[in-house]
Amino acid sequence: MKKNIKFVQGNEACVEAALYAGLDFFAGYPITPSTEIAEHLAYRLPRVGGKFIQMEDEIASMCAIIGASLTGNKVMTATSGPGFSLMQEALGYAIMTEIPCVIVNVQRGGPSTGLPTHMSQGDVNQVRWGTHGDHAIIALSASNHQDVFAMTVDAFNLAETYRTPVVLLFDEVIGHMRERLFMPEKGEIPLVKRLRTSVKEGVDYHPYLPREDGRLPMSDFGGVHRYNVTGLFHDMWGFPSDNQKVVHELLRHLVDKINNNVDQITKFKEFYLESAETILISYGSSARSSLHVVENLRSRGEQIGLLELQTLWPFPSHIIKEKCAKAKYVIVVEMNMGQIHQSVRGAVDRPERVFLANRIDGVFITPMDIRNVMRLIQGKGV
Repeated sequence: MKKNIKFVQGNEACVEAALYAGLDFFAGYPITPSTEIAEHLAYRLPRVGGKFIQMEDEIASMCAIIGASLTGNKVMTATSGPGFSLMQEALGYAIMTEIPCVIVNVQRGGPSTGLPTHMSQGDVNQVRWGTHGDHAIIALSASNHQDVFAMTVDAFNLAETYRTPVVLLFDEVIGHMRERLFMPEKGEIPLVKRLRTSVKEGVDYHPYLPREDGRLPMSDFGGVHRYNVTGLFHDMWGFPSDNQKVVHELLRHLVDKINNNVDQITKFKEFYLESAETILISYGSSARSSLHVVENLRSRGEQIGLLELQTLWPFPSHIIKEKCAKAKYVIVVEMNMGQIHQSVRGAVDRPERVFLANRIDGVFITPMDIRNVMRLIQGKGV
């Protein structure tokens, strides 16, 4: 059967996937290196019946998709580091009010304006801890355009399943490079639809009362039910409450609905781990160089493997611990000062055997950079 093949940027692959997943509404503000997402959706989305709006800034963009999601739409925005910083308060609001939405952060060098046209993976911890208070978050990544497509569709499915914001954490290299994308047929990838309440008009509706399976059916704003939505701690009707039992149970629910489903949420890829004495752990574009090193050294008889993380948060600690249990060395490859490296050290039994291969200068990490770190470790006889 003839395949529908496209040659696209990573940002375009994200657009194709969002449309495939049923995107109804996009609000955003142009920012390098994510602008192509807004640019292509401005043209494509209205042609399939969706709505596109350019907002005055990233704060307004995040708030706009929250409102659109409440009316029953699948929504998305896209940005980069400084814009993602501006979204943090509204992101916390979406977490507290359990509003499904997808946020794409195509990372660039920071802090502040940093390196707008160069790459980085420096927003990993901001995704996890950027908004205030205790909370859980889902963040996904990808190292190639086929996976960008898959992770984008998965982001919409997870947002609808867990009634939560989901962050797609790509980087400038992935966003701007071009490669082949095989477009799946309609229906080939399962899509999760919005779970709507079966409560009839005139019957008491509890917008924040989970079912036995943990999911919360929604009622579209502007429909038959009127209900309260607040960033304050709230009861099952959505009304503010400082009752200690209500506060405790709501916060536990917000965290547990994600952390108790790590196995269902976690995605990863493994290469040659069965007999690996040295394991590289990487994600995003860094995983491309890591895989090159692994395949090159395996061909020379070295026992080395790669664990590519596609789910960064919730952090798959049990997967890391299991896969690295017999490794002599674990080397985390990333383009920041060691944000995933620290989490890996906390997950394994022997953190002294975990090392970092990184760059922080806006330049793509090369296989030679990784090999140099490996030689240094081996030369010291650690």
